[in-house]
Amino acid sequence: MADEDKELALAGKVWMTVGGRQLGGSDRVALLAAVAEHGSITKAAKAVKLSYKGAWDAVEAMNNLAGEPLVERLAGGKGGGGTRLTARGAQLVENFRLVEREHRMFIEHLSRQSHALADDFLLIQTMKMKTSARNQFSGVVSALKRGAVNDEITLDIVGGQRLVAIITRDSTDSLGLRVGADAFALVKASSIIVATALDGGRVSARNQLKGTISRLVPGAVSADVSIALPGGGTLGASVSLEGGEALGLAEGMEVTALFKASSVIVGVPG
Repeated sequence: MADEDKELALAGKVWMTVGGRQLGGSDRVALLAAVAEHGSITKAAKAVKLSYKGAWDAVEAMNNLAGEPLVERLAGGKGGGGTRLTARGAQLVENFRLVEREHRMFIEHLSRQSHALADDFLLIQTMKMKTSARNQFSGVVSALKRGAVNDEITLDIVGGQRLVAIITRDSTDSLGLRVGADAFALVKASSIIVATALDGGRVSARNQLKGTISRLVPGAVSADVSIALPGGGTLGASVSLEGGEALGLAEGMEVTALFKASSVIVGVPG
């Protein structure tokens, strides 16, 4: 199937209600317009593919709900009687067409932004999730390396940052993970090690995110550290008071957040 066949599109219809009851939509307005065009309920019913009885039932229901006639019979003459719209009926058809046109333009405008809407919907769904993990990142799977028991998942997150997670093959399959799939990552603040300078040294932690301390709140035992990442993301870490003092942590300081790939929990939107 071509990609254009898979594009998200929006559609909608306009309905009129009176006191919570449906007066009609485009089908009933089409019937009224047909009455105006043909001057006959029989011809109008045929034009909109309704039975004669079905057409009159619809007209009578609309007359009752509108509180005044929208369609009226004409006195019979040589050629027999006919039907026509009242001034109120003609006004209703005209106004409905205007509303329907504006509604169609509105839907088309939204449809052109359907990809952004889908992204926002995904974000909202993720934001509704409740978890004890302080760090929650939405992203897209950019790489998936299969192993005999475990798989390595690379997730692109905000600001062009990347997270690496190690999960079981069974988890990969049950989550339906694949390159290009939407997913989210959870990392506990207690799993993050804060370093001020690696000095070219090597560490085993796969995830090494550089940023700047944007907030530092000391507690009774540990300090709550917020690290602003390039591109707008924020990573939260919990550092012991002793460790924070030894590192000389302070707001505005450049640091590196380290955490193992096995500390990253991967999920997908429900």
